[in-house]
Amino acid sequence: MKNNEINGQYSRIEKSTTIKGEIQSDADIRIDGILEGSVKTKGKVVIGKEGRVEGQIECANADIEGTLKGNLLVVETLALKSTSNIEGELIIGKLIVDAGAIFNATVSMRGAAGDKIKPLGKFGKSQEKTA
Repeated sequence: MKNNEINGQYSRIEKSTTIKGEIQSDADIRIDGILEGSVKTKGKVVIGKEGRVEGQIECANADIEGTLKGNLLVVETLALKSTSNIEGELIIGKLIVDAGAIFNATVSMRGAAGDKIKPLGKFGKSQEKTA
């Protein structure tokens, strides 16, 4: 797995911080605070135990210990820790779920058969699902 840390550090949103908007980066990002918006990175996204994201994330890899409500596109591996709480639509390459994780999501697994992963639609648009 490629490591996109800069100087051994993640770009970090501290637990006392709330951000509303869009974040774009080539480096790894750790979220211990609150993000209302979107993250797009070529690196890894880590949502800490007290971290909360309401929006859309696109990344290479993700480790989630906190809360995510929204859309998630992970090209490689998504790891859900025992304290995670996930709700939304996920498109992933691989999935690892620890016992205790709360996982209420629609999941599409892609990439293993060489499928191209397409970016998710803009978060916030409500789409009706039919069978």
